[in-house]
Amino acid sequence: MSASGIENPPMARLLPPNLVSFFAQALKSYQLSNAKLRVLCSVTPSVVSSAYPPPADSLAPQPPQATPKTLLVLDSSFNPPTLAHQRMALSALSDHRSTGSDKTHVPRVLLLLAINNADKAPKPAAFPQRLAMMYIFARDLLLCPTTSSSSSAPQTPPCTAVDIAVTTEPYFHAKSIAVSESAFYRGQSAEADRMEQVYLTGFDTLIRIFDPKYYPPAAMATSLDPLFARARLRVSTRTDAEWGSTGEQRAHLQALRDGGLERVGGRGEWADRIEMVEGRGEGDAVVSSTKVRDAVQGKDWGKLKKLVSEDVAAWIREEGLYDGGGV
Repeated sequence: MSASGIENPPMARLLPPNLVSFFAQALKSYQLSNAKLRVLCSVTPSVVSSAYPPPADSLAPQPPQATPKTLLVLDSSFNPPTLAHQRMALSALSDHRSTGSDKTHVPRVLLLLAINNADKAPKPAAFPQRLAMMYIFARDLLLCPTTSSSSSAPQTPPCTAVDIAVTTEPYFHAKSIAVSESAFYRGQSAEADRMEQVYLTGFDTLIRIFDPKYYPPAAMATSLDPLFARARLRVSTRTDAEWGSTGEQRAHLQALRDGGLERVGGRGEWADRIEMVEGRGEGDAVVSSTKVRDAVQGKDWGKLKKLVSEDVAAWIREEGLYDGGGV
């Protein structure tokens, strides 16, 4: 029985031992460095396919042998990682498999957590706990099937690996520079500049990226030109009372293309580097961190399983996360 009084988790999870302490130590080491970004862990298909819990040394970062052609970047607070995050990643992987011109090319995924206030205890879940849940999320991602346009297509893993990284950079354009400058993704060829970064975001994040208040006066173009030279945005619609309908969100993107970006100091051609996709399918639950906390505080475990994966739900219960309120 765990400390939270749960005798058996809903699913046997094959997790490395001392997951939280591993990330606590890795995070402490990162805080003592001057690095803007560091990959703390890599999760590979071979590790998650094992019938036994992986050893502790399997948590080590595993740089690619060659620079990936495509890096799908999911940047979030992961507090916790939800089924909405999972939909965003699986949708991007599925579309890449079914529409990519190079069917042999499998992308790599980066889960990125910003820790700007690492010395201040974050709430509701501490950073090592979030990183542990990111590991579980990465494992779930590699175990989830993705659809293919051809039933005869080779059954390859959805991605070559899922990396878990932290950064002190607060803004997307600065994070993109940190990723491109990281020796981790250069492989043996030192050609990381040819790697295209694809940021998986929600519509609310798109609004923030083009908000002039986040840039020095008249400096939006200077900041974002390099971002859109090396990266694309894949924006999932977020339909609710605050952000409007899918049609309204697509109209907003068109308005940016038709001159809206120039009015705030940007460039209309940036819109050509933005793809908007459906955020959730018919019948999918609306997912938010607030709903997760409400479900935990109300001990509505059935609702929780509609918001996060079964293994993330089990971890939340066993670790007693989100049951003390928080914001």
